[in-house]
Amino acid sequence: MGDIAESAKTLSAFVDQVRQRTGAAKVDLVGHSQGGMMPSYYLKRLGGADKVRRFVALAPSNHGTDLLGLVNLGRALNLLGFVNDIFNQAQTPGLAQQESGSDFQKALFADGDTVPGPEYTVIETKNDEVVTPYTNAFLKGPNVRNITIQDQCPGDYVAHVGMFNDGPTLQNVLNSLGANDPSFRPACKDFGLPF
Repeated sequence: MGDIAESAKTLSAFVDQVRQRTGAAKVDLVGHSQGGMMPSYYLKRLGGADKVRRFVALAPSNHGTDLLGLVNLGRALNLLGFVNDIFNQAQTPGLAQQESGSDFQKALFADGDTVPGPEYTVIETKNDEVVTPYTNAFLKGPNVRNITIQDQCPGDYVAHVGMFNDGPTLQNVLNSLGANDPSFRPACKDFGLPF
């Protein structure tokens, strides 16, 4: 809910602690929703790219959300500024920063979606009701693999929240952190929550 850049600083400090305690040169990151977008700030703006081997994002709000058109409607009615003022007064600027077309989004991705070094995997569901359109989750770059769960398992009804316990999603995470086989296909079973 807080400022995404501040959350990224917290991530940066934690990565440094993990590397110091383990002696590992690089870490792997896995994040969901805003936690799948916020590490991009760490990688791009806080020097994290040299410390991360692989980054896997589940239903990330990478290019923001229009919340099923509500953000666009708010802009058209000139109400979005009012709503964002409420977010800031409630000390939840991270909500406004995740709106598609927000100043935060524009600044973060103005110089491209990725940086050299880490391998990126984005795993998304067509049934995402939070990151809309769902394609806003995807990144562009030579070191990115974008996966749509329903392209692999058409009957998987998983939605945004359910990504954390969806069998095909978790199998893709393990592949991305392990063999990293681009032709990998999960077993289509043990689907996650449909919300």
